Amino acid sequence: MYADLLTGAWQSLVYGAVGIGLMAVGFLLVDLLTPGRLRDLIWVRRSGNAALLLAANQLGIAGIVFTAILTSYDSFTKGLVSTLLFGAIGIVIMALGFFVLDWLTPGKLGEIIAATEPHPAARVSAASHFGAALIVCACIA
Repeated sequence: MYADLLTGAWQSLVYGAVGIGLMAVGFLLVDLLTPGRLRDLIWVRRSGNAALLLAANQLGIAGIVFTAILTSYDSFTKGLVSTLLFGAIGIVIMALGFFVLDWLTPGKLGEIIAATEPHPAARVSAASHFGAALIVCACIA
């Protein structure tokens, strides 16, 4: 009885670490897509555009991890690998979506996101990131 409880607790810790790790990679992705340091853009310059994009990114990755765990294989190892794999795929698709949106629209999307003045393109970009994550969630389920 306690063995199952301890196994579940251990698996929760591992999945939690993997989820946080993937979210950290998502943070780094948004940092690469925007000019300047993301930490400064959001916490010092208070760019709502950058904060919105990062929030959508983090929620999207969390959704992917959630879906991967919820629909996980019976094997813990296989479930963990699938969570890492789908998380990485989601991050790549979010980046691809950013580049496609940048290509389709006028101006440089990264510069718009880095600006401190609110811009509607930030909402579109955030929706694109979250939408990409939902697509991956659907593929998992």
